[in-house]
Amino acid sequence: MTSPAMSPTLSQGDSYKWVVLSNTTLGMLAAAINSSILLISLPAVFRGIGLKALDPGNINYLLWAIIGYMISVAVLVVAFGRLGDQFGRVRMYNLGFSIFTIASLALSLLPGHGDFAAVYLIAVRIFQGVGGALIMANSTAILTDVFPPHQRGLALGINVVAAIGGQFVGLLIGGLLADSNWRLVFWINVPFGLVGTIWAYWKLREIPNRVSHKIDWAGNISFGLGLILVLSAITYGIQPYGDDVMAWTSPKVLALFALGILCLIVFTVVEKRIAKPMLDFHLFEIPGFAYGNIANLASAIARGGLQFMLIIWLQGIWLPLHGYTFEETPLWSAVAMLPLTVGFLLGGPIAGYFSDRIGGIAFSVGGMVLGAASFIALMLLPSDFSYITFSLLLFGNGLGSGLFVAPNATQIMNSVPKKERGQASGMRATTTNAGQVLSIGLFFSLMLLGLAQMLPQSMEAGLLAERVPASIAHQVAMTPPVASLFAAFLGYNPMGELIPADILHSLPADSVAALTGSAFFPSLMAAPFQHGLLYAFTFSALLYLVAAYCSWRGGSEVAPEIEVTAAAE
Repeated sequence: MTSPAMSPTLSQGDSYKWVVLSNTTLGMLAAAINSSILLISLPAVFRGIGLKALDPGNINYLLWAIIGYMISVAVLVVAFGRLGDQFGRVRMYNLGFSIFTIASLALSLLPGHGDFAAVYLIAVRIFQGVGGALIMANSTAILTDVFPPHQRGLALGINVVAAIGGQFVGLLIGGLLADSNWRLVFWINVPFGLVGTIWAYWKLREIPNRVSHKIDWAGNISFGLGLILVLSAITYGIQPYGDDVMAWTSPKVLALFALGILCLIVFTVVEKRIAKPMLDFHLFEIPGFAYGNIANLASAIARGGLQFMLIIWLQGIWLPLHGYTFEETPLWSAVAMLPLTVGFLLGGPIAGYFSDRIGGIAFSVGGMVLGAASFIALMLLPSDFSYITFSLLLFGNGLGSGLFVAPNATQIMNSVPKKERGQASGMRATTTNAGQVLSIGLFFSLMLLGLAQMLPQSMEAGLLAERVPASIAHQVAMTPPVASLFAAFLGYNPMGELIPADILHSLPADSVAALTGSAFFPSLMAAPFQHGLLYAFTFSALLYLVAAYCSWRGGSEVAPEIEVTAAAE
């Protein structure tokens, strides 16, 4: 073990902290890209393994392929942050990079077709999430260890922007690679992982800050099981149930929610009684930690919802109406969202740099207010918008989000004592990743409510106008709106699948061309989507205002112990 007198920060000079920043940023970028890369490329992957994404029996596969990785990360990051405090943050981080790389290689060699390939994909993605959780739980704490307070905002800003900006970059990479070869979507992580793992084991060194205690098995199990059950309930809740649009009242979903909440209650009781808990609830008595995490959770839910709504809007409506085929829309929707990424990548480092000098509250509060205003403006756009206006609003939203993330991370990490940085980093990562999963359930539910009120009537009228028999038109219109929602999300034209082939082929040629063309389905979706968007973006704006308020309440205090450590550095 390295002695305090020869810690890496002191013995290797000022350059070591930049090595740490470079490697941890690469790790966060790889983990974040992997969380979103399937959102755009999943249609190509499903075609590659021979599954129809819109078949009712495959919706489970589709959802778990998207969120299995996110749930794995969300469940494990707090525990892994605590393990970093105990056994060494660099050791846990390096192990995470190794696991992430092994899983990436296993995914790139995905065998078989059909159900087996889908189960293999989901299982390995969940295992890959173990590596991602180890990376995310410890990278922020490692950075906080080596950077003094007057540089910490910039360092955390770059790192956190890589973590969240990587989710937007993943959309673009997924679209580009899937358009060429779906297996490249998985291969892209292999060089990232190999370089990052070798580099981390070679260069990163442990700083002595371990806290010696036994592993809190009761806390780890009750927290992990509770979060898995609740997030699983959300996943199943947005699927159809009998004649209902969604399954929120089904016995299965209610049982999962009840058991999950019970486990989390047990977790709370256990953690307050154990001497060395997985999560020290006393940390929530620190305003910067408590309010910072609430703000992070609220912004993560709204940000995740924005991703899904924009993908549906672009792939299902705007791009087809502007002449793009449904097969082209995944790539071009990622390109169309570039202003959001650019705004985010600009805002993060700027806020991180200046918050070190003048404080971060103005940036975090101002960023969330700007983001809320952009949500309201996006909500007022017509479905067939002017792209220049749309891109400016996306840039404003990305800039606002970027201005928030670095000060928020600094607020959380600066507020806790040095020995608790691992679990603080893990808790911050949990609120980020749990927010992403919660956003799927919340925003899909809000959108489905809007679609259920208007889509069946407009679809039936449209089908009848194209001379589809009345009984078939009614049957197709009564298909659960989740099928249409996922079709828009994945860049599919569902008319060719929802209308029986024999009926479709019996129609006049001009009707067939209209039904399977690029304008019919988007025209049906436009008005119902705008109705659902009103619910979704109103909720997003409110969440950003909650994040602004919590950022202001959290203040910018620095834990005294950190000041002492900084002086020593």
